[in-house]
Amino acid sequence: MQIEADQNEPRLVVETGIAARIAASIEPALGTLGYRLVRVKVTGRDGGTLQVMAERPDGTFTIEDCEATSRALSPILDVEDPIQAAYRLEVSSPGIDRPLARRSDIERAIGHEAKIEMNLMVEGRKRFRGILEAIEGDAVKLKSTEGKADALLPMNEIADAKLMLTDALIEESLRRDKAAKGILEPADEEPAPKNQKHPAKRRVSR
Repeated sequence: MQIEADQNEPRLVVETGIAARIAASIEPALGTLGYRLVRVKVTGRDGGTLQVMAERPDGTFTIEDCEATSRALSPILDVEDPIQAAYRLEVSSPGIDRPLARRSDIERAIGHEAKIEMNLMVEGRKRFRGILEAIEGDAVKLKSTEGKADALLPMNEIADAKLMLTDALIEESLRRDKAAKGILEPADEEPAPKNQKHPAKRRVSR
């Protein structure tokens, strides 16, 4: 199913705390470059890492895009100084098993398996895993792969959603890559890396 790309489509899943402040400061710059923010995550990995996941509205994001994003965001982060410790800036594409941050992400992923966590209890639980069957109004219909009841999940109450890395998802990603390149590749070719990263080292001393 072809989904129309919208540069200004809002995200369903947003950050909290320091990650939310960082997202608010960098999202305008990403929009100027023609990119959309997917996720901001602050972790303690490698002594402190700021992960910024972004893409173009059509879902692509090349190594060159990673580099351009790193160059654009570094001066903003220098001024904002949001993390009061040393950290490493890592810019990447969403990858195959991507977060589902927008309604259009869910629409593109219909037929694939996902894990979804809700802000509020739905039918007695918050965590779900299953096949994305359809969007009905403002809710997503999920067919359980855990032997539990199917569910209709309000999209405005989704806290986190992510595709599961399955054979079907990998095969579809390969087909899309081949179609985009306009070439045929061997059927037994190894899958492409699930994301592309350009880590830009950045240290803040206090």
